[in-house]
Amino acid sequence: MPSETPASPQDTPEVLRRSPQPWLKPAAFAAAGLAVVVVAAGLVTRGLASEDLKTTASAAAVSTVELISPTAETSAEPLTLPASVEANDIAAIHPRVNGYIKAWNVDIGAHVKAGQVLADIDTPDLDQQLAQAKAALTTAAAKQGVAKISADRWSRLLSRNAVSQQETDEKAGGLAEANADVQAAKADVDRLLALEAFKRITAPFDGVVTARTAHVGALVTANAPNDPGLFTVADVHRLRIYVRVPQAYSADLKPGMEASLAVPEYPGRAFLAKLASTSEAVGAQSGALLAELQIDNADQVLKPGDYAQATFRLAPQSAGVLRLPASALMFRQKGMAVGVVDATGHARLRYVTMARDFGTTVEISAGLNAQDRVIDNPPDSLEDGEKVRVAQAAPARHG
Repeated sequence: MPSETPASPQDTPEVLRRSPQPWLKPAAFAAAGLAVVVVAAGLVTRGLASEDLKTTASAAAVSTVELISPTAETSAEPLTLPASVEANDIAAIHPRVNGYIKAWNVDIGAHVKAGQVLADIDTPDLDQQLAQAKAALTTAAAKQGVAKISADRWSRLLSRNAVSQQETDEKAGGLAEANADVQAAKADVDRLLALEAFKRITAPFDGVVTARTAHVGALVTANAPNDPGLFTVADVHRLRIYVRVPQAYSADLKPGMEASLAVPEYPGRAFLAKLASTSEAVGAQSGALLAELQIDNADQVLKPGDYAQATFRLAPQSAGVLRLPASALMFRQKGMAVGVVDATGHARLRYVTMARDFGTTVEISAGLNAQDRVIDNPPDSLEDGEKVRVAQAAPARHG
């Protein structure tokens, strides 16, 4: 192999031929130290900022709550429920005979007395049937007379042995048959006379006419299906009020207790009614007890069919029952709960039993003490043992 020729100084680059400067190494070390200091300062600053952020976030995570105190209510509590008003008696009057309306004497809103004639019905068919029945009765009575004469004659002849016993018995049987025919004919006449009385439509009791479908010349038929009736009469001197009371309050209802009634057409006016009776059974669908109240309506101010609101004054519950605003309740998977704050400033969940619900307030029968500090309007995310901040001491509140 041919030997390599060493490079001459002229072939080496000028940069490599220069000797290192003595100040480069200290400068490099100084730059590296400065970089280390900058990085360390950044890390320290970031760490301090992170701690401040954690502190701020931790403080913000603590919920601020307002406290209320449960109270025991001793005054009577009003319970207002929707009610329906009905007449004490109401009757739809239907025709009992076939015919045509001859005349009607009263219209809706008329006040009538028991037995007052409301309308007259023309019954030509019934009149003919009655005439025929009376003629049949006359014929039967005539035959009865002949049969009686024959029976008496044969009876006298039998005593003289002028006729046979068989002939006498036949005449007696003919008289009995004639008597039966007279009774049947008379019963038919009486039936038709009773129907003739229904030609006059009369009021069954004192009241007011609330509906009229009778028109002069209109054909009416007795026992017609889906017949609304010629008139409807309602006794409005006394009214019945029906109220569905939730099961939770059913034990508070006592016959004779009073309730005030309010209707939209008389704002601000209260009508006094009394509880007459209850159904003594809770409806499976409604979960409520049907209560009947009665009220005198001599001035006839109230009307059947009115929508009304009945207000009961219920006695306070027994000792141990506490009152809270409904806003303090929480609905959790385990049931109804409230949040209370303990002495260390932590929230505790108390599962409670509600006795009665008054809308804005509720009564708690178990799970809560009068000394508990209850959280009002608790956040949905409130957990048992969570640290909370009390905003201020709120006054006792019960709705």
